[in-house]
Amino acid sequence: MRAIKKVLGGDLKQYAMIVVLCSLIIIFNIASGGKMVTPSNFQNLLSGNAYVLILAIGMLMVIVVGHIDLAVGSVAGFVGMIVAISARDFNLPWGAAVLIGLAAGVIIGAWQGFFLAKLGIPGFITTLGGMMIFRGAVIWISKSISVPAPPELKFFGAGYLPEWGPAWTGLNNSTLLLGIIAFAAFIWMEGNGSRRKAKLTGQRGEVWPSAIKIMLIGAVIGYATYLFGSGRPGTSFPVPGLILVILIIVYHTITERTPFGRHIYAVGGNKGAAALSGVNVKKVYFLTMLNMSLLAALAGIMFIGRSTAAGPSDGTSWEMDAISAVFIGGAAVSGGIGTVRATMIGGLVMAVLNNGLMLLGVGADRTQVIKGLVLLAAVAFDVYNKTQGKSSIISRLFQKKETAAETK
Repeated sequence: MRAIKKVLGGDLKQYAMIVVLCSLIIIFNIASGGKMVTPSNFQNLLSGNAYVLILAIGMLMVIVVGHIDLAVGSVAGFVGMIVAISARDFNLPWGAAVLIGLAAGVIIGAWQGFFLAKLGIPGFITTLGGMMIFRGAVIWISKSISVPAPPELKFFGAGYLPEWGPAWTGLNNSTLLLGIIAFAAFIWMEGNGSRRKAKLTGQRGEVWPSAIKIMLIGAVIGYATYLFGSGRPGTSFPVPGLILVILIIVYHTITERTPFGRHIYAVGGNKGAAALSGVNVKKVYFLTMLNMSLLAALAGIMFIGRSTAAGPSDGTSWEMDAISAVFIGGAAVSGGIGTVRATMIGGLVMAVLNNGLMLLGVGADRTQVIKGLVLLAAVAFDVYNKTQGKSSIISRLFQKKETAAETK
C-alpha cells in the first residue's frame, strides 16, 4: 500500500472519481456488447459534451467563490442565436458574427457581475433573473424558429483534426502527434515536480514511483491516441475536444498558478479574511461572473456549429449538467474547494452516464432520474465526510489495509 501511495502521490481519495469513471465505462461496455469503447462512440462522446464541460470550467470558479450561475444555458442559447441571426440577416462574415457573440457574452457577464459585485445581490438571484430574461430573449428574437448557423462553424463544433503525412502508422497523424505531445508534456511536468520537491526537501527522492507513474499514464495516453486515431477515414480527435483541452490547461494554470486563482479560493474559503488580507472581493466576483458568461458564449457558438442551426430551446438545462459536473468532481457546496481536473472527471462521469444509458436504450425520463440520484449521492457523501471528518471510502480502504500490514 505504501508503494501505491508513492506512485499516486499519497492522496488516494482524489482518485475515487477516476475509479468510478473507469468502472462505468467497463460496465456499460459489457452491458452494451462492446458499443461503448469504440472510436466513433468516444469521438461523439467528447464532441457532444465539450460544450457542457466548457461551461463546467467557468461554473467551478463561480461555485468556488460561493455563488452559482443559473443563467449559463440561457446565455449560451441567446449568444448562439445572435451569431446565427448576425450572419443570416446582416450578411456578416462568420468571424465577425462570432466576435459579436463573444462580445455579447462579455457584456452579459459584466452586467450580471455588476449586480453581484456592486449591488450585493446574491448570484443565485441575479442569474435566476438572467435565466428568465435570456431564455425569453432567445424565443423573442428567433420568433420561435430555428436559424441556420454559418457553415464554417461546423469545423469548430463537430470537426476533426486533419490528416497529413504517411499512412503507414495506421492512425490519424494529427491525433498521433497530439498523443506524443501529451506524453512528452506529462514527462516534463513529472520531472519538474520531482526537481521542485528535491529542492524543497534538500534530498533526491526515489526514481521508481515516477517511472511507474509515467508508464501508467503513458499507457492511458497511448490507448486514447489509438482509440481516437483509428476510427473510420476522415475522423480523428475532435476539434471541440482540442478546444476543451486548451481551456483545461489555461484555466488549470489560472486557478492554481496565478494570484487571481489564489484570490478565488481565498474569497470562497473566507470572504472576510480575504478582504482583510487585501483581496478585492468585489473584483473577484465581477471577473468570475464575466468569465462564466464568456465561456457560456463560446459553448453556445460551438453548439450551433455542431447542430448547424440555432434553435429557441438551445441551452435548456445546460446549467444543471454543468453544476452537476462541478459537485460530482468534489467541489464544496459552501465554496472554497474544487479543481479544474476533478471537475472534468465529474463532467465525464455525467457524459458517460448519458452515453451508456442511451446505448442501453434507457429513456430520457429514467436517465434524468439516475443523474439526479448520482448528483445527490455525490454531494451527500461529500457533506457527510466533512461533518464526520472522514476521508473517502477508497482512502479508508487503503488505510485499513496498510494498518493491517504494519501490525503483521
